[in-house]
Amino acid sequence: MYGHDLNQPEFEDFYLPFGGHLKSDNRWVTLAKLIPWKDIETLYSKNFSSNGMGAPAKSARMALGALIIKERLGASDEETVEQIKENPYLQYFLGLSEYSNKTLFDASMFVHFRKRFSLDTVNEINELVVKTALSKSKSEPHNEDDNEDPPTHKGKLLIDATCAPADITFPTDLKLLNKGRELTEKIIDQLHKPLIGTKKKPRDYRKEARKQYLKTAKSKRLSNAKRRKAIRKQLNFVKRNLKHIESLEKSTSLTTLSRTNYRNLIIVSELYRQQQELFDSRSKRIDDRIVSVSQPHIRPIVRGKASVKTEFGAKLSAGLTDGYVFLERLSWNNYNESEDLIHQVNSYKNRFGYYPESVHADQIYRNRNNRKFCKEHCIRLSGPALGRPPKETDQNREHLATMKKQARIDEVDRIPIEGKFGQAKRRFSLGRIMAKLSATGECAIAITFLVMNLEKWQRQLLFWLLSQKCALGKALNSLMMWLNNVFMPDDSRHTNQDIAGNIFLC
Repeated sequence: MYGHDLNQPEFEDFYLPFGGHLKSDNRWVTLAKLIPWKDIETLYSKNFSSNGMGAPAKSARMALGALIIKERLGASDEETVEQIKENPYLQYFLGLSEYSNKTLFDASMFVHFRKRFSLDTVNEINELVVKTALSKSKSEPHNEDDNEDPPTHKGKLLIDATCAPADITFPTDLKLLNKGRELTEKIIDQLHKPLIGTKKKPRDYRKEARKQYLKTAKSKRLSNAKRRKAIRKQLNFVKRNLKHIESLEKSTSLTTLSRTNYRNLIIVSELYRQQQELFDSRSKRIDDRIVSVSQPHIRPIVRGKASVKTEFGAKLSAGLTDGYVFLERLSWNNYNESEDLIHQVNSYKNRFGYYPESVHADQIYRNRNNRKFCKEHCIRLSGPALGRPPKETDQNREHLATMKKQARIDEVDRIPIEGKFGQAKRRFSLGRIMAKLSATGECAIAITFLVMNLEKWQRQLLFWLLSQKCALGKALNSLMMWLNNVFMPDDSRHTNQDIAGNIFLC
């Protein structure tokens, strides 16, 4: 059951039992004014049935606000709950009308919040925020007599892809098989529990299997032959356990298993099939390879970076326009990011109503198909042309120098998208996704980009206010000097502060 709750008083009416009042220039108060809470309520309410049954759910403002607070503070779920409990500004940001020293919700509610805000929902909220920010920052007076056609090309689009690593240990075949063997042993224990006294428990050799695993895992120097021998032994242990589970199924039903153990049984069965196929074929690659038993949706992402050649997490493509970033694609499987250029350019056209003047991307995006698309739509794609560079002559020397200079400028203009990824991974949580489910992980990634855009908008608004204040101060100073020169004789002129004080007294 869900009900709307948008009747929050202004910050002056926020009740503090210990006295005082909230400050209007606090960062959480100003941030609350930037977020379109009413539109978010409409999107959030779609997750609930209209029959009014069940316990009342937390409001959209409290759910999304808690996720924003967690991401902005860089705290854990438990720490975020404590911060909200102790800080009245955070409680105002969540929509409360008075301070409460009680825990508003349990830390486990963050899982439900992430499930309810899907990837598409957060991206839609991000679109609303960025469009509002751009419309206010670029508002220009409209001339009714101006009948010029709207522009067909405007602005720059910066695109790139990165990986959001998940919080897992580095996977090895031996480690995965040992984890799968331990899980099958727990499943055997649970299936045999109701049969104690009537049927003998199957022998699983768990002590011997553990001993063999540690003997190999602790080896400082492990040859390929010894590694294959250890993997073969673990494969045999897992195979034996799966056969025992199949025989126990005839005496008792798999419905007696807990939900977690039943899920683990399906995952381990697929893990054994993959590892046995890799072992028999002596291969290192297989489709939909499982690298984590607890998070089977994670796939290896080969990036070819100098520090880490392979990352384990989600791969995503993003676009940057005027300092605001848009999450265009997110996948747990690896893909070629050059396929996203046409889609991102069309998204730019749908978002703003015109194509970008130029697209700035690295070398992998500059294939023939993308170049042909950009040429057909009169879009300049950064980077040199394909093929061998022309020989320098007296006739084309100036043209080649201009092209070289433009290519250098394009590379410099592409730097901000790399900076955004660095900010998301160093300042925020994109460097390690702690959510365990695929849906919650996607929400955590999307929330990161939403918070980055909100901070960009809030910072831009602060700079605008400071510039207006400086302009007002200069105008007031000029006025004081003019009044001093006009109304004061030469021998009785006062300072600007004295004149301003007299004016305010009057």
